[in-house]
Amino acid sequence: MNQTLTLTRPEIDGAPGAEITLDVGGMTCASCVGRVEKALARQPGVREAEVNLATETAHVRFDPAVTGATALVAAIEAAGYEASPHQRDSAAEIAAAEERERTGLAREGWRVAMALALALPLTLPMVLPVTIPGWVQLVLATPVQFWLGLRFYIAGYKAVRAGAGNMDLLVAIGTSAAYLYSLWLLLDGHGDMGHLYFEASSVVIALVLLGKWLERRTKRATGAAIRALMDLRPDTARVIRDGVVHELPLSAVRSGDVVAVRPGERVPVDGEVTAGASSVDESLLTGESRPVVKEPGAPVIGGSINGEGYLEVRATAVGDAAMLARIVRMVEEAQISKAPVQRLVDRVSAIFVPVVLLIALGTFAIWMILGGGFEQAMVAAVSVLVIACPCALGLATPAAIMAGTGAAARAGILIRDVAALEIASELSVMALDKTGTITEGRPVLDQIVSLADLDDDEVLRLAAGLQARSEHPLAQAIVAASERRGLVPAGSEDFRAVPGKGVRGRVEGRKLALGSERLMRELGIADEELSKAQARLADPFASLMWLAEEEPAGVRLLGLFAAADRIRAGVTDALARLRQDGIEPWLLTGDNEAIARAVAAQAGITHIEANLLPGDKADIIQRLRAEGARVAMVGDGVNDAPALAAADVGIAIGAGADVAKETAGIVLVRSDPALIPAAIEASRFTRRKIRQNLFWAFIYNCAGIPLAAFGLLDPVFAGAAMALSSVSVVANALLLSRWKVAGVEGGAS
Repeated sequence: MNQTLTLTRPEIDGAPGAEITLDVGGMTCASCVGRVEKALARQPGVREAEVNLATETAHVRFDPAVTGATALVAAIEAAGYEASPHQRDSAAEIAAAEERERTGLAREGWRVAMALALALPLTLPMVLPVTIPGWVQLVLATPVQFWLGLRFYIAGYKAVRAGAGNMDLLVAIGTSAAYLYSLWLLLDGHGDMGHLYFEASSVVIALVLLGKWLERRTKRATGAAIRALMDLRPDTARVIRDGVVHELPLSAVRSGDVVAVRPGERVPVDGEVTAGASSVDESLLTGESRPVVKEPGAPVIGGSINGEGYLEVRATAVGDAAMLARIVRMVEEAQISKAPVQRLVDRVSAIFVPVVLLIALGTFAIWMILGGGFEQAMVAAVSVLVIACPCALGLATPAAIMAGTGAAARAGILIRDVAALEIASELSVMALDKTGTITEGRPVLDQIVSLADLDDDEVLRLAAGLQARSEHPLAQAIVAASERRGLVPAGSEDFRAVPGKGVRGRVEGRKLALGSERLMRELGIADEELSKAQARLADPFASLMWLAEEEPAGVRLLGLFAAADRIRAGVTDALARLRQDGIEPWLLTGDNEAIARAVAAQAGITHIEANLLPGDKADIIQRLRAEGARVAMVGDGVNDAPALAAADVGIAIGAGADVAKETAGIVLVRSDPALIPAAIEASRFTRRKIRQNLFWAFIYNCAGIPLAAFGLLDPVFAGAAMALSSVSVVANALLLSRWKVAGVEGGAS
């Protein structure tokens, strides 16, 4: 059994509140989930408990002043299951857990093979004109029933002791009835094939074991996204201390340490390059297909792959604070949590097993009353017990959620809240912030108006030389434009900033000033001259910077620069896809209405709300919800957090503020507009799989139980159908792995 302990704090004892994730062994169906949840919920101090059959985990929120991990494990064990907390921090521990899982699967596979080898000869008279003596049937069936099938008796006994029922109890009762009746017939002298049912009991056990083995194998595939992400983290890091390189476990690296990264190695920590230059492949974490150039001052992400150069990186985030750890945690929390529809399924499953037992008893009684005889009554009752096992019902939703969240994570969409995954398929309004969401969030130089008989390149070169030392976004836009044109700006002298207005200094002996219209007026530039230059601009809503030269004869304008925050590439296509899905985009921004309308016109948005405070955005979303709309909010800043929380679904841009990402139910790893409709698409695909799985799970039971009760379904075929139902819902969920983001990874499938 894999063992995992996840806490929100390093210690659970003494903390004001804690969360723990435990691996739970021995669960076989949806009713087991309900039993474990009830056992945990009855513990003092437990605030909430969620148990997931597909991941075989229990996520518990509790008060550590009242209870702790030991008491929670004891409560699960008292309910008849296994539980064992064990923290897995390193890749070596994860690999060891994977090896235990592989060993367990191999051991279970041998048991399945033995069960099939012993049971298959018993089925020969069904297809060939042969007769197997009764005592031979007994010899073949007994080890299957009481050795290979012992797990059903143990789990069934624990269920009865806990005052509940589960799949194992149904299998144990049904197969025991067939075996014991056959044994009685054999001892009573009725040893011919027509009166013995050893093949029914043995084949049912063999098929159930086979189904559980296949189910376990296919369930492992649904967790592939988590394992792939964990594999990105190296075990060790080369830390430079006092000029000496020490190879240390990753857990020993501290924030502020400088680590050496050789060519071809994975970067072990989130940090900032302090020395060296290289290109880094961040595609597995950000989706960026091209290597990103890294030089001193550039940020790097732990788990990315260094290219051809040597880097030294100062760690800024290690352990749980690193981006990779946060991504893994988000995906795990989404896979552990439950969709609203699953809670309904759990309530149905809680009463399902007792109802099935009553139906089986009723079937037996009715056949006896109608004169069908003991043998026919027993066969029909056993078939009811076998076909009714609710394995598929318990796996239908969590298997789809695991596969869906895993596929979304690979595409750069992190589902933090499963309820958001379900609700996202019902959206009618998509509210979007402007800056950093629809636009790139940084100004880009759009136009240069050259004055005083200078060409554009000369004006730009002088301005870039003056601004080379400035960190202002508009200054960086000028410097970036100069670099794109291959211009080499001269260094500035006597540089000084004029707060709120601009900068002044000397470039190549020329005394220059660059800044706002207000600064130009203070230098003596006439309003008429400013207006005449401004009239030549193509974009009246751009941010303006004026370049002037101070000469002994006076001040003259050299040029005017217009910078604008451009809309992101792909925004128009992304919003068009939303409209095709019946979702109307709204623009909510704190900017003035003129700028908002200009941006909306480029993006193709007709619903605009401008001049908004953070609380105003939340109010608008609440109003839309009150009118019956299902609303999602997309944002990236601190000011978007109230709106993200107020929406039915909050979607945060991964490059945005941490508070926005913590508030949102869905986080986009990279700032790609195509991921917005893709998140909705992932939600719809996942919900479709949930519905398909629930349909097939219910169909197996709803159709199978009446057939079995009327004597139209042999126990052997009932066992095969039950095993097939579990495998089919998990296999159907795994089809989600084929899903890709349209426009990013080659289309959706």
